[in-house]
Amino acid sequence: MKAGLIAAAIESFAPLDIQEEWDNSGFCIGGPDSEVTSVLVGFDCTPELLEEAAETGADMVITHHPLIFSGLKKISSSDYVGRAVMTAIKNGITVYACHTNMDKVPGGVSGTLASVLGLCDVEILDKDTDGYGLGVIGTLPSPETCTSFLENLKSKLGVAALRHSSPTGRPVSRVAACGGSGHSFIHVAAAAGADVYLTGDISYHDFYAPDGMMIVDIGHFEGERMITDVICRLVMEKFPNFAVRIGKRVVNPVHYF
Repeated sequence: MKAGLIAAAIESFAPLDIQEEWDNSGFCIGGPDSEVTSVLVGFDCTPELLEEAAETGADMVITHHPLIFSGLKKISSSDYVGRAVMTAIKNGITVYACHTNMDKVPGGVSGTLASVLGLCDVEILDKDTDGYGLGVIGTLPSPETCTSFLENLKSKLGVAALRHSSPTGRPVSRVAACGGSGHSFIHVAAAAGADVYLTGDISYHDFYAPDGMMIVDIGHFEGERMITDVICRLVMEKFPNFAVRIGKRVVNPVHYF
């Protein structure tokens, strides 16, 4: 099968032309004419994931984060990007990414996070003129205290710890979320009436939250990791007899002690 057919299945859900200008989604190594017999899906395009692909005979790797974001001045084994590029080329592996285009569709990263949280009446938080956008905002089935919300959040995301701003002491009903790194939407969430805003990569000063809103840092990986299931499902639904699976070497680079 041509790699372009597999890419088309993803792009019918998350069009490439809606990705952010700075992004590098699409084919990174190889192209649509590459012959593909099986696909390995991952979160980051690491050397370890590409080694797993080579060991299992997968000749296409699809990840959320692109392997290459900007121009490379050298390709060597001295850094993980270079090692990944060398491993892919050595083993004839086509590499494809669906990043911010998958962030911006309703059923993508943040939409999947909203489903995990059980939010109702979900809308895009920061909508573009084309109807796509980043983040979501919705309502819990019933209000919760800040403490119960945090406890339930840990359980739903399967995390051991959360970083958060001072609890407001008010019931939590309206929840905004942006999987990945969404600190730039803190005030957008507040203006939309969110009681809580969930995202990753929150810095120290960001925890001085707008009045009446609690900010929770759920982690970058933790807020986006479910997208591998979405990518895998898109390919399987289009090609039910095609070999596609999620890699076993999909790991969070952030460790907690």
